[in-house]
Amino acid sequence: MNESNAYLRTKVMTASPAELRLMLLDGAIKFANQAREGLQAKDYEKSYNGFGSCRNIILELINGIRPEHDPDLAEKVRSLYLFIYSELVQASFSKDIPRLDKTIELIEYERETWAKLMEKLASEEARHPAIQPAAPAPNQPGSGISSLSIQA
Repeated sequence: MNESNAYLRTKVMTASPAELRLMLLDGAIKFANQAREGLQAKDYEKSYNGFGSCRNIILELINGIRPEHDPDLAEKVRSLYLFIYSELVQASFSKDIPRLDKTIELIEYERETWAKLMEKLASEEARHPAIQPAAPAPNQPGSGISSLSIQA
């Protein structure tokens, strides 16, 4: 168990923000399915834990939305996640498996959409890599580093 925790910790710490979002969506799907399994088996502790973890992940996704670049898109995504959160709450209270199934489908669709966006961005980056200006050599104009010599 320790090795898997170390692997997961390393994976999270080295992931890009886009990869972290994908990992959160994967986790939400996993925990929503756990909640479903708990409801089916009438294991309400398992169901409760699954719903709670899934809701926490959805809240984290909501809190991670940054509207600076595209406020309209950010509001649409926030609305979607708020709807998913609301459906999770309602499915949990009413122990409604069909409602939970529809919610899982929404999260899976969001995950697929995000994965496709990541693939598209990666292929565009591969075709048109950003040109990085070479860093000036130390002690050259524009390097921000200057030397100081003291003569005795």
